[in-house]
Amino acid sequence: MNREMQLDQNTLISAWQERLPALMQDGDSFSLQGDAADQNSLLIHFNAAGHQAYSLDFRCTYVDSREVAVDLVDVEQAGRHADERTDAVQQLAQKYTRQIHECAQALQNLTNP
Repeated sequence: MNREMQLDQNTLISAWQERLPALMQDGDSFSLQGDAADQNSLLIHFNAAGHQAYSLDFRCTYVDSREVAVDLVDVEQAGRHADERTDAVQQLAQKYTRQIHECAQALQNLTNP
């Protein structure tokens, strides 16, 4: 049974901005905004710590109040488009995807009361 999201995007963004840093590794940073095209989606930009200078962009979409779908949208290295099939990028994408799912799980008391 699908349960539609009842939370507005601004409240969701605030909750994510508060919770996500606790799930990240030291040195990594992120920015987050609502997707103007979809009120149930967030756009998350991660800057990976380290000398590789990778940044990854994800779309996190609430399928319903309990489940999110996470899509890798773009990868850059030092400001230039990077091949997302390399091992380094795949490892980063898996790490950030896991952190997104953990954050969504931690916020279920808001999204699925």
